Amino acid sequence: MNSLLLLGRVFMPAFLKKKKLAELYDVTASAFQCERPSLRGLSAEQCLHSYAEFTRDKAEECIRQGAEVETRTRLYNGAFAMAQEIKRKFGVDCLADALITARLVYRILGIKFTGDQNGGIVINRCFFSSYYSSPVCCLISSLDEGLLEGLSGGSFRFTQRITEGKRCCRAVLSFDGGSS
Repeated sequence: MNSLLLLGRVFMPAFLKKKKLAELYDVTASAFQCERPSLRGLSAEQCLHSYAEFTRDKAEECIRQGAEVETRTRLYNGAFAMAQEIKRKFGVDCLADALITARLVYRILGIKFTGDQNGGIVINRCFFSSYYSSPVCCLISSLDEGLLEGLSGGSFRFTQRITEGKRCCRAVLSFDGGSS
């Protein structure tokens, strides 16, 4: 396992959480073709709340305007590019490292993410589920798809979501037409 990934599993300083959240905020704002609000003076926790409200509001507006297809593509592409940079920077070169890295990213976002070597993904707790409706979650999950596919080189799809009234989110990460 990469030593940076090992360190991240043990400790993640607040300034680094805020920095990574700001990067995701930038990717997301770009996908919605707007500026992100200033995060100056906000804690990492406050930034997360701001991000949840921002993404909810922008996604609802996008849905009202019927611009989901274009926005979904921009969200996916932005997250994919971000994941490719993370993959390069952390030396992610196997599925196990991709899953560890994804867990670290999701921890920053207040999401309890687990994955197994067969491609099964379970999210038991999602910070955003109290902010998002099912249609908003569906649109914003393009970020998840871009992130997981960018880190792993596989295909990622949700099969159920908390915002649909389920106890947890479930997804499948597959490779070459099958499970990893």
